[in-house]
Amino acid sequence: MQLSPSAHTDSFSRDNLPPGDQWPDLTFDLPELQYPDRLNAAVALLDDTIAEHGADRPCLLSPTETWTYAEVRRTAHRVAAVLVDDLGLVPGNRVLLRGPNTPWLAACWFGVLLAGGVAVTTMALLRPRELEVIGEIAKVHLALCDARFRADLDAARIPGLRTLNYGTDDRSDPDDLGVRAAGKDDAFAPVQTAADDVAMLAFTSGTTGRPKATMHFHRDVLAVADTFSRHVLRPTADDVFTGTPPLAFTFGLGALIIFPLRVGASTLLIERAAPDELADLIAAHQVTVLSTAPMAYRAMLAAGKAAQLASLRRCVSAGETLPRSVWEAFFEATGLKITDGIGSTEMLHIFIASADDDIRPGSTGRPVPGYVAAVLGPDGAPVPDGEIGSLAVKGPTGCRYLADERQRTYVHSGWNFTGDTYLRDEDGYFWYQARSDDMIVSAGYNIAGPEVEAALMGHPDVSECGVVGAPDPDRGRVVTAYVVLRAGVEGDEAKARELQDFAKAEIAPYKYPRVVEFVAELPRTNTGKLQRFRLREQAVDTGIAPLT
Repeated sequence: MQLSPSAHTDSFSRDNLPPGDQWPDLTFDLPELQYPDRLNAAVALLDDTIAEHGADRPCLLSPTETWTYAEVRRTAHRVAAVLVDDLGLVPGNRVLLRGPNTPWLAACWFGVLLAGGVAVTTMALLRPRELEVIGEIAKVHLALCDARFRADLDAARIPGLRTLNYGTDDRSDPDDLGVRAAGKDDAFAPVQTAADDVAMLAFTSGTTGRPKATMHFHRDVLAVADTFSRHVLRPTADDVFTGTPPLAFTFGLGALIIFPLRVGASTLLIERAAPDELADLIAAHQVTVLSTAPMAYRAMLAAGKAAQLASLRRCVSAGETLPRSVWEAFFEATGLKITDGIGSTEMLHIFIASADDDIRPGSTGRPVPGYVAAVLGPDGAPVPDGEIGSLAVKGPTGCRYLADERQRTYVHSGWNFTGDTYLRDEDGYFWYQARSDDMIVSAGYNIAGPEVEAALMGHPDVSECGVVGAPDPDRGRVVTAYVVLRAGVEGDEAKARELQDFAKAEIAPYKYPRVVEFVAELPRTNTGKLQRFRLREQAVDTGIAPLT
């Protein structure tokens, strides 16, 4: 492993890369993956795209406004100037970004990269203690936050954090980013980062609930566009993208920012939208490329919104397995073939997927050009086609955890092991079987059961609890909590709702248990370890339904 000379004055990211012998094998077999040694992904996505397609094209849209490429570039340069001139950012500093999907959040992400910083984008739903852990791991001292979501960030105990608001243009507020940016000119000189300088840290939850920071280079940002987007999506400058995943999820960052801007297209950023609202926005803005979770495709049909989807030409599903029944129902109603895909935060985006006539309903597809995948047995050797094993993948991106021993679990023998059980058929198509760990994938969100357990255990009436995912026709899996209450406390519906509300206040609301079952005891081994597999079996056997 030979890295280029870094442009980072703050060497934190380089210092905390995994040891070279723990890296996955990286492959750059396609001509488009040959990047120069000096590369700033924000310059490539803004300046290079403007040079090819023009500055006056629509770029970032919201339901109420349109930012051209020129306006995005100008705002990003001014944000970079504020970071450097006003906040003292030096290349390599981490900057926490917090807010829902808006043009301002995207402009802040570009501004951080232009300044040579490392973007740490977080979901707006995260609570103070979750933000504290991110701040601790990433050693964050600067933050740009949507003013509407400032309170929880202020409540988080992140030592020495300096925060500016965006989204208000409040001239009386000394912490208003918009006002400060308006006072800057557009002549900020982007930092000439190395292609292998870290551009972003993306956090993913482990089964223990302790999040892992995945480290992605500037070249990685472009590589996911030059593989999956270029060869599977095949977008053009006339496309209009939209979707529901937050930009803090790498699925959303790629689908809503990297892919459209790589080709000069525009993207509609939606803060939150119910399925019927999503369909109406697609129709109103003539969206052509949609990325969302399987549940949303099913829900739009259930809401009778198939006619509003007439402008779409490409649909992508990721975050959880796309049921064949949903694929077939959507195709019958719209004539559109949903592209299913598997990606991971560790790999940055999708690495197995197929489109159009190459799709086999129910299959995840075949490896994206630029990647190779295999189904391996316990001995690390490929299993015969048709037999199940562990999914392993290699390509131009790969797992690099920030100073985390779990690197050895995800990467070994040069392969990235995603934690999924798959089989490959004789034609090279990959078929998902199950997750290999205790992660709950619900409506496209990855939720660690132990993290939900830890939140519930903070309630004074909870003696112990176990959290697993139960099958659910709408969400794929639904977070299910088995709770042992302290003596004398009645486990009724009111208490279940009380525990749900308590969990929502402790962790991001999408993680709360939608099913709460009260039990006398939990299944444990002789050594006291919780047997979650028995809880999963119980959830399947009882077929319990969510309270909400």
